Amino acid sequence: MNEVTQIIITVITVLGSASIWKFLEARLKAKYESKKIRLQNNDGVQYRDDLKNRVKNLESLLAGNAKEKEELRETVLELTEEVSALRIKVEFLEKENKRLKSKV
Repeated sequence: MNEVTQIIITVITVLGSASIWKFLEARLKAKYESKKIRLQNNDGVQYRDDLKNRVKNLESLLAGNAKEKEELRETVLELTEEVSALRIKVEFLEKENKRLKSKV
């Protein structure tokens, strides 16, 4: 009878320890989920996430403005080149006009 008692106690212990382990595991998961939800709803975390999003938006705007600035710079250089060419043409035409007037 002593051996039967030991076997029954061993079986009860094994089953009890598995149940306790499952209980502890479920309890730890519940605590983790609760902490995770609290952190997500924390004002500091939301404020930080908002700031991160704003920084990303500002960086993208800055990159877009840099491209636009470079394009405008190139346009200004092209226009400056055209103005110089037109000045030379105007000078030439004025000289030609004076020359033709003096012939008449």
